[in-house]
Amino acid sequence: MILLLIVNLETKITVLIFHLFLFLTGHVQKEIDLVIGPNKMPTLEEKCKMPYTEAVLHEVLRFCNIVPLGIFHATSKDTVVRGYSIPEGTTVITNLYSVHFDEKYWNNPEVFFPERFLDSSGQFVKKDAFIPFSLGRRHCLGEQLARMELFLFFTSLLQRFHLCFPHGVIPDLKPRLGMTLQPQPYLICAERR
Repeated sequence: MILLLIVNLETKITVLIFHLFLFLTGHVQKEIDLVIGPNKMPTLEEKCKMPYTEAVLHEVLRFCNIVPLGIFHATSKDTVVRGYSIPEGTTVITNLYSVHFDEKYWNNPEVFFPERFLDSSGQFVKKDAFIPFSLGRRHCLGEQLARMELFLFFTSLLQRFHLCFPHGVIPDLKPRLGMTLQPQPYLICAERR
């Protein structure tokens, strides 16, 4: 249980760092001001009323690919998949990164574009190829908790602060490799709203 919490904490912190890194404009803040206001603490009840914020959260998870190879699995018996024989005990690795950057599913996948999760009327739209927590019976157990915590932290932070990079600083978008993909260290300015 402790290992699960530690791994879960690393991925949540990494996602939040990427949020700060990639999305420093006021569009989400306008939605926060409109739906929640400046003084009320954000709650999960507002989430369904904030399609743009939800789209940004989804695009960060897609674009940043925090856990690009998903959770490793092993076959429990000999099996055949699309004509390939896979023996019992074979390690199976899901390449989530390839799905999130496949032009078959995403237009201009290398561009950070939250609007890809919105329909023509600005409402949030789920995408089948969006699988940052893996898929199937063995997907990430912490998915729902992570989604709730990310929404609450992200909206609380942007409700209280304007975020920007120091003048003339352009951060490096190339992630550091490890168990998770992490942003390069960078400076950010937080000014109280």
